[in-house]
Amino acid sequence: MSEFCTADVVADFDRFVVGNYRRNPVVFVRGEGLTLWDADDRAYLDLFSGWGVSGLGYGHPAVVEAIRRQAGTLIHVPNHYMNPWQGMLAARLSKAAFGGQTFFCNSGAEAAEAALKLARISTGKKNPRVITLIDSFHGRTMGALAATGQSVYQAGFEPLVPGFDHVALNDLAAVERAMRPETCAIFVEPIQGEGGVKPLSREFLQGLRKLADGKGTLLMFDEVQTGMGRTGRMFGYQHAGVTPDVMTLAKSLGGGVAIGAIHARADLAAHLKPGTHASTFGGNPLACAAALAVFDVLESPGFLEGVRARSDRAFARLRAFAAKTPVVNEVRGAGMMIGIECARDATPVFARCLEQRVLVNVTHKTIVRLLPALIATDAQLDEGLAVVEKAISEL
Repeated sequence: MSEFCTADVVADFDRFVVGNYRRNPVVFVRGEGLTLWDADDRAYLDLFSGWGVSGLGYGHPAVVEAIRRQAGTLIHVPNHYMNPWQGMLAARLSKAAFGGQTFFCNSGAEAAEAALKLARISTGKKNPRVITLIDSFHGRTMGALAATGQSVYQAGFEPLVPGFDHVALNDLAAVERAMRPETCAIFVEPIQGEGGVKPLSREFLQGLRKLADGKGTLLMFDEVQTGMGRTGRMFGYQHAGVTPDVMTLAKSLGGGVAIGAIHARADLAAHLKPGTHASTFGGNPLACAAALAVFDVLESPGFLEGVRARSDRAFARLRAFAAKTPVVNEVRGAGMMIGIECARDATPVFARCLEQRVLVNVTHKTIVRLLPALIATDAQLDEGLAVVEKAISEL
């Protein structure tokens, strides 16, 4: 049994922790692979991996060893100096992505802020504007919040940062209509995550690239959720054969350790001169060492091919289930990023799965969202999906 008592932890939270989350009274104390154990030593199968943060599951040996080794060597050093782990990680990103340069921060929202600042300073347009999509999600800091195309997250925080135009998903004509001389960037997720696991079509992404090139506008991809193997490719943009000018990363980049980044074309990155932007903890040795271990795993022979094979099998199962289940409208996504759209309120699915000790997420009320760790086996997926399917059928 755990040294922690659920009732005591709940009491501490009730008294001392800000109540800005809808927390369930479950206290997790350890994890391994896709399994979490609570304070009462009950095991749960996690098909959401902490909003996709634990992309290699809990306690992956390579990540744990990298963190342990680095913690005993050097955890933090200010960015007035250099550390080799930051340089090595930037080099790995450049090689894996599109040959640019990287700025490191601590989260997806911070990465969005850095990308938005880069778009403004690199294009030099007066009264700059950015086009984003309806139902997008880019973070909760003020710039990222204004970029987000969901009013539910913005209510109560007005006035929002000005300069954003939100248009419909996969509607290239709408993007073109929204373009103005002062438009400095188009900022999109290759697959909308919080918006309901909605993929942007290959044609739409290719059209955005042509439109941005023709108008002298930056094309920026938010890969906070789709990056680092989540879709079965290293980055989501690789499915469409479209290369962005800037992309943001976070979540699974550090294997559970907080880290964010923007990767930008070198000519654009050159505009972030000393004093224009910074991060106290960004690129610290501990986070970079963890991220290097993540890269080692993702780039190991056959790893991503295995993710795609297991993903194809899971999608085939879910689509067969959908074909015989009237309450399911659609199954969509890529890799280990799965959305099951229901014809009615799906929020009870979360509670029903939790009762069976399977962790899932419901977004936009009707979308059951799954983000299993990339190491999920066929057997684990079958076990979890059986519980999910039963919970959906009971709707």
